[in-house]
Amino acid sequence: MKKWLQKTLIVAVALLTFGAISPNHEIWTNLQDKDVSKHAVGPSRSNDYSIGLEDSLVDDSLEDNSDSIEDLFITSAKKLSYMKFGTKVGPVIADEFDSVIFPEIEEAIQSTLASSGDVHKRRLAISEKPAGDYSEKIFNVYDLEDRKDLIRFHVRTEKRPKDGYYYNFHYHIAADEFTAHYSIGDIYWAKDTPPKWLS
Repeated sequence: MKKWLQKTLIVAVALLTFGAISPNHEIWTNLQDKDVSKHAVGPSRSNDYSIGLEDSLVDDSLEDNSDSIEDLFITSAKKLSYMKFGTKVGPVIADEFDSVIFPEIEEAIQSTLASSGDVHKRRLAISEKPAGDYSEKIFNVYDLEDRKDLIRFHVRTEKRPKDGYYYNFHYHIAADEFTAHYSIGDIYWAKDTPPKWLS
């Protein structure tokens, strides 16, 4: 298949499905030339939401739509957060999360996207699977080209003496090599041990 036709088809499908079928999806391997091996394509993270376009594939009508790309990231972030909370934690902390914590997450995503340059010329993605058990990871936003995280969002379960358990939401950024905790806020759980994530 001609390269330009293949690229056009990939972009069209990615736009029409709002990124559900990304350029790294399995269906595109059938369209590759027979002489191109899968190893030549490079490793892919199949569990990611891919948002953004390559330089050569940018549509002029999308250049003024950076808000829609931010909206896609924010929508994915909220879905991943509730996926992490599961059915036991989610309903209990939903109101406080939506009113206090998530606006801060939204602001951090917007500032990261703004500082990462032109989002239409970079291929950014958001990790798809939050960590379970008592792990901290909610999701990461990273660059597909160099496979480096830009920002990592975490929630830590803290036991405070005489107070009970709290969920501490925070994030780390690449600018300081992920060393500092940028606090988003805390949500009180109870004095009882909270359930594991994804449960």
